[in-house]
Amino acid sequence: MHQSKPKRKISQGQGKQTKGNVRIIGGSMRGRKLNFSASEGLRPTLDRIRETLFNWLTGDVQGAKCLDLFAGSGALSFEAISRGAEELVLVEKSSKVVKDLKSNCQTLNLKNVKIVNSDSTTFLKHNTEKFDLVFLDPPFGKELLEETLDQLPPHLSEDAVIYIEQEAKSSFTPASDQWQQLKFKKTSSFSYALYRLI
Repeated sequence: MHQSKPKRKISQGQGKQTKGNVRIIGGSMRGRKLNFSASEGLRPTLDRIRETLFNWLTGDVQGAKCLDLFAGSGALSFEAISRGAEELVLVEKSSKVVKDLKSNCQTLNLKNVKIVNSDSTTFLKHNTEKFDLVFLDPPFGKELLEETLDQLPPHLSEDAVIYIEQEAKSSFTPASDQWQQLKFKKTSSFSYALYRLI
């Protein structure tokens, strides 16, 4: 008769929110880590996706003013400033995530970064700056892209580039008479693309 395997003990830490980290993969801060707390909808953009994205953006990042409207871990923005972006504005609704973003800024000793605890709609309603590069990677399943994209044009500099990441099953496509698709890729889980206002 076989002995049954002992039940695995659950440690006290299990079931509680955990911390994660993501590394910067290029530029002056290559290899540095960003730490963040577990939070609903937080999906740091994968290394391989960021590598592809910033290969696409060669020539568009250096000296750019960047806006990250659903900042989350800040992986896209911190990658941009590591590669020569001049200024970052990170907008994040969760106060807990904002705390992590500020902590990472301090750890990386970044001065040209503004972190705003707000939702994207409220931020855009009051913003007067224009941006050269905008990251739109909202939580999946919230249907936030269309509304946000409609609000963006007054906040864009000439020839600004927009990055959009969304669920593969999403049917939203930016209007072709308003937005020019520059790059596009799709995986089984999500799609990502670059657009420019026509």
